[in-house]
Amino acid sequence: MEMMEGDVVDKLGDMSSVYDFDPITGNIPATKVEITVSCRNLLDKDTFSKSDPMCVLYTQGVETKQWREFGRTEVIDNTLNPDFVRKYILDYFFEEKQNLRFDLYDVDSKSPDLSKHDFLGQMFCTLGEIVGSPASRLEKPLGGIPGKKCGTIILTAEELSNCRDSATMQFCANKLDKKDFFGKSDPFMVFYRSNEDGTFTICHKTEVVKNTLNPVWQPFTIPVRALCNGDYDRTIKVEVYDWDRDGSHDFIGDFTTSYRELARGQSQFNVYEVINTKKKMKKKKYVNSGTVTLLSFSVESEFTFLDYIKGGTQINFTVAIDFTASNGNPSQSTSLHYMNPYQLNAYAMALKAVGEIIQDYDSDKMFPALGFGAKLPPDGRVSHEFPLNGNMENPYCNGIEGILEAYHQSLKTVQLYGPTNFAPVVNHVARYAAAVQDGSQYFVLLIITDGVISDMAQTKEAIVNAAKLPMSIIIVGVGQAEFDAMVELDGDDIRISSRGKLAERDIVQFVPFRDYMDRTGNHVLSMARLAKDVLAEIPDQFISYMKSRGIKPNPAPPPYTPPGHTHHHTQI
Repeated sequence: MEMMEGDVVDKLGDMSSVYDFDPITGNIPATKVEITVSCRNLLDKDTFSKSDPMCVLYTQGVETKQWREFGRTEVIDNTLNPDFVRKYILDYFFEEKQNLRFDLYDVDSKSPDLSKHDFLGQMFCTLGEIVGSPASRLEKPLGGIPGKKCGTIILTAEELSNCRDSATMQFCANKLDKKDFFGKSDPFMVFYRSNEDGTFTICHKTEVVKNTLNPVWQPFTIPVRALCNGDYDRTIKVEVYDWDRDGSHDFIGDFTTSYRELARGQSQFNVYEVINTKKKMKKKKYVNSGTVTLLSFSVESEFTFLDYIKGGTQINFTVAIDFTASNGNPSQSTSLHYMNPYQLNAYAMALKAVGEIIQDYDSDKMFPALGFGAKLPPDGRVSHEFPLNGNMENPYCNGIEGILEAYHQSLKTVQLYGPTNFAPVVNHVARYAAAVQDGSQYFVLLIITDGVISDMAQTKEAIVNAAKLPMSIIIVGVGQAEFDAMVELDGDDIRISSRGKLAERDIVQFVPFRDYMDRTGNHVLSMARLAKDVLAEIPDQFISYMKSRGIKPNPAPPPYTPPGHTHHHTQI
């Protein structure tokens, strides 16, 4: 009975963390981006010499829309053309609209109080706008002082280099404690990175090796960010468990290491004693519960989403809107297409939420907008890919506002009809995507629909073909219908297939609009959440296409660094 002692206690540990973890979505800390600020031709506020400028960055909370000071550059004396040395380091999320405000001041004293200094102008932009500009360099005029030309501000974004490394490693263990009555243990390991506040976040789980006390686990690859958030000396905790079918896995023991230690590779330093503290306290002769050895370690640099964006890859955004009769008559307030003079309907809200984020990555801001399932004037023929602006030759609308305008106009001219066919709009975008497979462009199709699809087989076929192309599809379901077919197209649980062919990538993301409407009517927040959820998978889908085709990002032109400047960081 010896070996069973302490196992009940081991089972009582908080196991939820071990099996609630989904290694695919295991939240990896954000990519960090470094922003460099320069200005040209600032206002001159000083009588006897030039201004002494300083830049203050504010970020905006999603919920409150409150501006919060994020940090300040140094003050540079006597110049109207400062190249600030101190940089801002921001977390970057493709799927969020990250509003920024840069305020410039002429500093006249040592006071930290900004009201004591002269305001020189300000500029608003999003972080997406900076990274989405050519070579991730954005130049804009400063404003904020009526009737005055305030000069220009130049912002460049650089992804921090430790964001792109992936480590591959392999472990084995020896003489682990025996936890099972009838056989040896079935060991697996769980890795945690430590957070600033001393808590731990799960970041990797190995497979289970059955019936052995000397397991050799498969090698695995993990982003260095996920392992240590870029801090090589931060503690990494590893727990060893014996797997049980009922989910009440037995704790064998744990050990700690760090990225810096692991990076030494296979050596006497990378053999770890697995310790079970409870056992150690109870047993005088306790040595350990086995050892874990690092067999191999290597690290390589991966290309990131931002490498491609900086190298000039454009994201083309196309929207397709469901004009089938099941939406209800647009002139009635129960219709999903109802034109409420005071509030956007669900179609317009979803379009705006997603479009406003993607537009930062499309330099000309001209977006094709299509409709499907309507009878068109003059002859009443049914179309499943008609331009909302009525122009067959040129379906492009100017900006998100242009799409909304065309959408409102077409509601007045076409007749809602049916059936609900997706394949034509999917194939429409696929034709464009097929024409540019060199990595210079990527296509995102947003389909907004009330959900009951009539051409499931054709749509699956279209999606399987599109999965080979540089494109992703977002489906937003509006209204109260059953969206089972949409969930199937999403392919998260079961990869979509057509005529025995599996889609080579998962390119569809579906969300029901109703899940995001909160009762309070706070649309700003709920739409930010909707955009976040539908866009979060796009960078990985984008990278999976580029990787599968062996496409490397174009080198961006080297960032302009004035001579004699060194780097300083500001991080608040």
